[in-house]
Amino acid sequence: MAKRNEIAALLGALLITGGLLGGLGWWAYRQFAPSLTSGGGAAPTSGNAPTGATADSPGGTPQARISVGDRLLVAEPASPTKTQAVEALQAGDFETAIAALTQHLEQNRNDPEARILLNNAEIGGQAAYTIAVAAPVATAVNPAKEMLRGVAQAQAQINQTGGINGTPLQVAIASDDDNPQTATQVAQALADNPDILGVVGHFGSDTSLAASAVYDQAGLAMISPTSTSVELSNVADEVFRTVPSDRFTATSLSRYAVTNFTPANLVVFFNGESGYSESLKSEFTTAIYSDGGQILAEFDVSDAQFDAATAVSQAIQQGATGLVLLTNTSTLEQALQVIQVNQQRLALLGGDSLYNPQVLEAGGRDAVDMVVAVPWILGNNTESEFAQTARQLWGGDVNWRTAMAYDATLTLAAALRSEPTRAGVVAALQTPGFQVDGATGTVQFLPSGDRNQAMQLVEVVPSDRTSFGYQFQLVSP
Repeated sequence: MAKRNEIAALLGALLITGGLLGGLGWWAYRQFAPSLTSGGGAAPTSGNAPTGATADSPGGTPQARISVGDRLLVAEPASPTKTQAVEALQAGDFETAIAALTQHLEQNRNDPEARILLNNAEIGGQAAYTIAVAAPVATAVNPAKEMLRGVAQAQAQINQTGGINGTPLQVAIASDDDNPQTATQVAQALADNPDILGVVGHFGSDTSLAASAVYDQAGLAMISPTSTSVELSNVADEVFRTVPSDRFTATSLSRYAVTNFTPANLVVFFNGESGYSESLKSEFTTAIYSDGGQILAEFDVSDAQFDAATAVSQAIQQGATGLVLLTNTSTLEQALQVIQVNQQRLALLGGDSLYNPQVLEAGGRDAVDMVVAVPWILGNNTESEFAQTARQLWGGDVNWRTAMAYDATLTLAAALRSEPTRAGVVAALQTPGFQVDGATGTVQFLPSGDRNQAMQLVEVVPSDRTSFGYQFQLVSP
């Protein structure tokens, strides 16, 4: 484990900063605050046992950001039946909750929060093992729901096939706003509850890095399905990920550029305030120079003076053959501005955060032929068991975030089968030869906690299969 005095100093500083932000978060906490189950150590705990916290918990405490169903977290309007279900769960009326959630899902089948609530409600008062999924359900709803769909699908599959050695799996949803300070506080709340035996999350690399110090001290395993920064490698014995690191993304994009651009003279756009974006930029820079290309200029889209039109104009004047968008989710708007003002004049490449429906919707024709690196895409796997089940549950195909979260959940469940304790889970994940067959292939971790898996390249093409008129499809060999 990391040195405790360093961790204490870090947590102290973060908690002070979090306190200053507390007033601004009051309204959000009151609207989306949940509670967490209590007590029982490593042994299975009674399903859906509330702590007694209410929607008016003073100050929106970190514990109030975590729920097994007695609060709603996802920032979207709730149907009357979903609200009824939560009230029933608060009262311990599982039968009513199940009926209400089933009715809600008939009309809202792609609601993963409701699916997790239903999975939990079906456990009733039985003993259960509990894991958490930490995601920005109040601030980045679409990618958070993509993560939740993977967790919900895996949880349903596990419980419908006998659970973990006969014990069902309960899932707590944790709302972290993809904010490092908030995530640290939420991670501490999870760590302080002995029922939580593992965590799927967090979403962004900065958030995962901040939370990792807490999990390291608590001996609690974290498997991120979406954090790709190379800084997460070897950060703690308890930190793993089912998504490949930025090194794989950078290599795939670089090789594509030097093969398809003549010459590979590139201009890079990044977010200097994002650890993920900085990591990907650094790895890409190393890869492109190694492969024989060059970077003519870099633009930090987080700079208050950044202007997409000016940047693209300068790139053209400098003789660039391609623009490389290595921005993160919070700066998607700036990336979209670059796509729009470029008007297909220069080739476009993007990191995995650009695999987003908003690129299809807002980018439209200007995004056609843009190539994006992703960890996984349905491709030729549309008839796999995972894909077919996903289609039945959610009413359509799912993306890499859902598949990676599904695999992270299956992996935690497999580790729990070895020994259902925090230490047992970490030991299992670290064991040489430990592997799980998931939706995205075999999940097996390197000693660094990384997954050894190549990235895939997709491109934006016109399509009548989506409401946007465009879709991502695999790049032809």
